[in-house]
Amino acid sequence: MIVLKLPYPPTINHYYGHRGSSKFIAKKGKDFRLTVQEIVAANSVKMLTKRISIGICLYPPDRRKRDIDNPVKALFDSLTHAGVWQDDSQIDLLEVRRKEVVKGGYVMCVICEE
Repeated sequence: MIVLKLPYPPTINHYYGHRGSSKFIAKKGKDFRLTVQEIVAANSVKMLTKRISIGICLYPPDRRKRDIDNPVKALFDSLTHAGVWQDDSQIDLLEVRRKEVVKGGYVMCVICEE
């Protein structure tokens, strides 16, 4: 089991940028990816290669209206980039819960190989 406390992800609109028909990872996305990579390395996480279940608790930074699924894509992209798993297609079970507002916001992830 892997338990990670991560910063609250940027919205998809801030994670990715667009230039014409090209899509790229924007500065906020790159910064988030780097932070996740540092946290994963500090926790000595070894890459998971089997099927995965993941539980996510979202602690938003403020009371703005937010779609519960919006942070998941940026989070999965960053965890893949950090080497937690080979690809997010390994995930068979996903549970996402919105929790209370916490100044600055964060995300708790519990990841298990099945």
